[in-house]
Amino acid sequence: MSIQNFLELVEIRTKLASILPFFVGVLFSVAYFHQFELGNTLIFFVAMLIFDMTTTAINNLMDYKKAKSKNYKKETNLIGRENISPKLVSIIIITMLAISGLLGIWLVFRSGLALLYMGLLCFIIGIFYTFGPLPLSRLPLGEVFSGVTMGLGIPFIAIYLNVPNSLMDGKALLSILLICIVPIATIANIMLANNLSDYDQDIKNDRKTLPIVIGKGPGLNIYRILVLLGYLAVLLAVLLNLVDWKILVTLLTIPMAIKNTHIFLKKQDKKTTFPTAIKNLVIENVSLIISLIIISIVK
Repeated sequence: MSIQNFLELVEIRTKLASILPFFVGVLFSVAYFHQFELGNTLIFFVAMLIFDMTTTAINNLMDYKKAKSKNYKKETNLIGRENISPKLVSIIIITMLAISGLLGIWLVFRSGLALLYMGLLCFIIGIFYTFGPLPLSRLPLGEVFSGVTMGLGIPFIAIYLNVPNSLMDGKALLSILLICIVPIATIANIMLANNLSDYDQDIKNDRKTLPIVIGKGPGLNIYRILVLLGYLAVLLAVLLNLVDWKILVTLLTIPMAIKNTHIFLKKQDKKTTFPTAIKNLVIENVSLIISLIIISIVK
């Protein structure tokens, strides 16, 4: 397998969906708690990224094995298109899973048992998101699990590793939850946009995704709501006096997010309009990250 094929197998271009929430968590630790632990942060970043690549590789392998459309299996899916051995893909998956697992165990020894329970929950959801007789990604639950696991789980763990006592502060927990709605909603929307774009293909492959279960129209309405939900949560956090008002810098990107949303709502296509969902992920989360940096350095 070439490096290019490996990067396509793990869909490296989509890893922003885990990297951006990671930075949200780390910078929230600095901005809100004024704490930062370099060692734990670096170990978690590597473990998280490898595990994200693992779940994506599992997804591609399962899509190949369970595909009912011969055209998809032979021409669309990387494994069939490039004639890659499924056994080799399985070995790569097991290797990456073992590495991320060992790094996770190391972190447990460094930070405490609470991380073990959080990590195990994320591992279970991540694996069964694409693996098993009824993977979560093939059910109308994919948006919920991907959004919450990556959009809340990743920053929450990043914060805990930097500030272990953050779990004991109710006000801090509410602040974390509200701020994390930005990555939760944008990550869920990537999954939703993907399912909306693959609507016809998913019907052929008998996938019961959210748009197929509730209909394409209601799916587009949910997409609209999720685009603005994170912005509303940031505003609410300020109104409740939970975070510094400078986080409102995030709201400056609303016009750009709305513009991208209109483009996608007109046509749902994997190649031409789906990238607008990724652009919104970047726009909303990067503006949130910038606002957290401003809070950290401007007193």
